[in-house]
Amino acid sequence: MADREEILAYAHELLDLDAYPDSGPMGMQVPGAREVRRIVAGVSSSLELFERAAEANADLILVHHGLFWDRDPRAIDETLKRRLKALFDADITLAAYHLALDAHPEVGNNALLARELGVSPERQFAGLGFGGPLAEPVDIGGFAARAQEILGAEPLVFDHGPELIETAAVVTGGAGRYVADAAREGYDLFLTGEAQEGSLQASKELGIHFVAGGHYATERIGIKALAATLAERFDLEWQFVELPNPV
Repeated sequence: MADREEILAYAHELLDLDAYPDSGPMGMQVPGAREVRRIVAGVSSSLELFERAAEANADLILVHHGLFWDRDPRAIDETLKRRLKALFDADITLAAYHLALDAHPEVGNNALLARELGVSPERQFAGLGFGGPLAEPVDIGGFAARAQEILGAEPLVFDHGPELIETAAVVTGGAGRYVADAAREGYDLFLTGEAQEGSLQASKELGIHFVAGGHYATERIGIKALAATLAERFDLEWQFVELPNPV
């Protein structure tokens, strides 16, 4: 058992939360029990996640995509009411970590996924991502197969880069707009979660491979790592709730 405020304070410092202004409140979004025994982690806030966490007797839910965003209306609609009620009824705290979790060099989505893909995250890219050389050069077929194995789904591939991929940049989630930046910085391949309408032509005109592995699929790794880190630090139980999403 550990104190909620100690856990959240440690996460705040670990992720350097203040260094990453975000489009919504990060850290604790909904207060629940002060004492924490079990953490449940998930990618995105949803009623199903909250209900599954309650069934697992969680005291703290960690998500990458929280409940509250600056773009959303301030009024509580029926959907938000149901989500909040699920948290209140189970007395569960909800904490969200978005851009700061993307950017962290140890438990962040981008650095961890880069390493899984065989890319050494030597340099920051686009403020949040990482790029660097591959441990071994590979063709686009080999890279796509590796991405599919890691992410669990066939990625969208625009094959317009060099025959052998020696360098790659990674920004998970909805970062298709950075393909031109990756090309300008000399990368052979850019991987993100979602493509934009212009991604195909940009890839073709700039001579760079573009790989979209899914917003959800590319952003599972960081929240798992954060939950595992906090659980180990505070001697807690934790689990990840998989809610497959093809987007």
